[in-house]
Amino acid sequence: SAETAAPVQSEQAAPVVYENNYLVKVGDVAPNFTLSLTDGTEFTLSKNRGKVVMLQFTASWCGVCRKEMPFIERDIWLPNKDNKDFVLLGIDREEPLEDVKKFAESTGITYPMALDSKADVFASYAERKSGITRNILIDRDGRIVKLTRLFNDKEFGELVQAIDSLLGK
Repeated sequence: SAETAAPVQSEQAAPVVYENNYLVKVGDVAPNFTLSLTDGTEFTLSKNRGKVVMLQFTASWCGVCRKEMPFIERDIWLPNKDNKDFVLLGIDREEPLEDVKKFAESTGITYPMALDSKADVFASYAERKSGITRNILIDRDGRIVKLTRLFNDKEFGELVQAIDSLLGK
């Protein structure tokens, strides 16, 4: 399907699809979820209200994700990892734990990774069959402030600036 800015509606009251096949838009409350992390702990989005949260949807087979992740590590995670008001979570779609651990190791990232084993969390944010990489930036009130798709310098720079702004840097 063509990725356009206008919402697409079918006669069967299908969900509204926004730009880049997102099912959410800036200003929406981010859909809540709970996922297991690679270290065995659980992450629940709603328990992180009051913090700035960035979600990165990724997978080991995604070349663009592999290209982007070292930049996320260097420009977002490392400068902010000790900030108690910031959370960064990589969400790997449809891969087993061992593959996700190897993926994180091979890309050199140290930020937390979660397992979205059936892509159900992904499907609450974007059309299930649509592509990744995608980053979702959520403010302290739980509202989406930025959505990215693919990886380009301009958009990534805007994402870094938005995080810094939300953190009061």
